[in-house]
Amino acid sequence: MTHDPLLSLAQRLPAIDGFPTVDELRADLLALCDAHPDRLRHAVIGRSRLGDPIDHVAVGDGPLQVVVAGGVHPNEPIGFRTVQQLVRLLLEAPELTALNATWHIVPCADPDGARLNESWFATADRRVYFTGFYRPAPGEQVEWSFPFDYKEAWFDRPIPETRALMALFDRVRPDVFVGLHNAEFGGVYFYLNQDDAVLARELRDLPAAFGLPLDVGEPEMDGLARLDDAVFRAPLARERYDHREARGLPPETRSGGAGTADYLERYGTTTMIAELPYWTHPDVADTSPTSRSYRDVVAQKADELEELHLLLQRVLDDVRPALTIDTPFRRASEAFVPGMGEAAQAERARLRDPALQRPATVAEVFGNREVARTFRLRFGGILRRALAAEIDAGVAREPVRAAWAEIDTAFRGWLAAEADTELVPAPVSALVGVQLAAVLATVRRRNG
Repeated sequence: MTHDPLLSLAQRLPAIDGFPTVDELRADLLALCDAHPDRLRHAVIGRSRLGDPIDHVAVGDGPLQVVVAGGVHPNEPIGFRTVQQLVRLLLEAPELTALNATWHIVPCADPDGARLNESWFATADRRVYFTGFYRPAPGEQVEWSFPFDYKEAWFDRPIPETRALMALFDRVRPDVFVGLHNAEFGGVYFYLNQDDAVLARELRDLPAAFGLPLDVGEPEMDGLARLDDAVFRAPLARERYDHREARGLPPETRSGGAGTADYLERYGTTTMIAELPYWTHPDVADTSPTSRSYRDVVAQKADELEELHLLLQRVLDDVRPALTIDTPFRRASEAFVPGMGEAAQAERARLRDPALQRPATVAEVFGNREVARTFRLRFGGILRRALAAEIDAGVAREPVRAAWAEIDTAFRGWLAAEADTELVPAPVSALVGVQLAAVLATVRRRNG
């Protein structure tokens, strides 16, 4: 890659370890605002469901309107570090004035959800991570609770955090929006809402500059349009609906609403998402063929997802009459447990595709296997936390205690199996560097 001053900025980040808590992130950015009142403009643009402020920091006064939001999924805190570094670069790096932008930064869009993940923010231990993991039900996610009305699908219950972003979008009409996301395992991949081959190529080349692999295995969703290696066009909610319909699948009844890209379509906004892994593995970049059929690999994943669904659904159905507390963990379980059955059904629908009758690559075998392993720890862990909440509150009846013991035994077995994954933690500085470089590259490209 030729010398790029913006890339060089992202490569000069200080050593970074772990992620800040909600309070630490807010205190850091407010201290910066206090220290630079002539440069940074702070406002509260809304409140979370539990009353926490949704902060907004504005920098610059250029004509290009850029919105960057962290914590749109509360189990994805790489963006918290990216926000901290971005604000500092905007204060310190004169090179960024050439982007002619006004930056609107939302450090943490879902503080309530982020607090439920903070127990693992300081460690790269996968056991600690999955034991403290939380992801909201889709209808309670900032990213997936925008209004949606298409064919048989209807959603019009955006949560307060989403409404805060909607109001910001409507006020500034962004030219660029970046939601700061991250994945859990594998390599780096990107989403763009526009077919921009130049930007796609630039994004593709970024991870190598930070020593991180591209993820060229199983895409996160079936049917994605590939713009370049590990760069996909971000599908709109109506396109995902049509894709399921074409596969003969019913609409996802528990999928929440539309995403940010759907809402911002009205403004012609360029939307980019850089997905970074906490843990990496060399197999994610290995496109050599294996002796296994791709169809058999997908079929095995479908079987494992269905096995997980049957276990969690039986436990949840049996214990539901004895549950007394409406917790975020319980609501998430009510959405994600049947969602595992829907995911298995969707994978089985793919098996009719003759294109699957070919050797699977090493990356595809790895990706499909790890999805099943990750989902059982994610969603089995959330159900375990839902049952533990009743026990910890001292209101658990015997069926709840018995159900927790069953799920806890399964969960501990899944954790024990993590010993053979050979996944290694990715350096946080490299993850932040890729995300920051991708943000700057997208803004520069839109600036033209």
